[in-house]
Amino acid sequence: MNKSINKVVNIEKALAHIKDGSVIMVGGFMANGSPETLIDYLCATDIKNLTLICNDTGLPQKGVGKMVLLKKFSKIIASHVGLNKETARQMSAGETEVILVPQGTLIESIRCAGYGLGGFLTPTGIGTLVEQGKQKITLEGKQYLLEKPIKADVALIFAAKADRAGNLIYKGSMNNFNNMMAAAADITLVEADEVVEIGELDPNQVMTPGIFVDYIINEGACS
Repeated sequence: MNKSINKVVNIEKALAHIKDGSVIMVGGFMANGSPETLIDYLCATDIKNLTLICNDTGLPQKGVGKMVLLKKFSKIIASHVGLNKETARQMSAGETEVILVPQGTLIESIRCAGYGLGGFLTPTGIGTLVEQGKQKITLEGKQYLLEKPIKADVALIFAAKADRAGNLIYKGSMNNFNNMMAAAADITLVEADEVVEIGELDPNQVMTPGIFVDYIINEGACS
């Protein structure tokens, strides 16, 4: 490992990659494991018309829910939005396009993008609204939907610990979507609770290799 590598930058430099109209992925499950510092910074900017890819839209005052309240998104792709009434209101009012994707399909589509796959077959959604506009394939007498990869311009993820090369360790359920999203975007920004020097992490504990990470924000240094 080249110990001269240092992906730690200030938050302004990292978030300069997000513009009006960008497609962003944000890790977290009901806001658990969401990069709150990065989200708060985006809330304070004029950036808008974003497309959000996220498991859910968090809570009104936590996670990406704070961005929903400010109407930062013109389109949301998520597996459920029931914990955030404002998302449902914007969807019903036609203010924000919301595309609901079964949770397993969503994470597998993100994994396909990260692993360079062209898509996957699933029976989930056959006979429901989910199948509309999608190609059906019959294999050994059973129907499947062809689900295509879902990728983003920028992924915003959270890790418990990072080294300066971008190797990441998550804590418990905070892993959730973060690990897969790190590989599925053109640029990956990481907010970490703690940043250590290269060589300090146990390689056996690293869950996301640094090759998938472009920039690291040290949460403690930003607060």
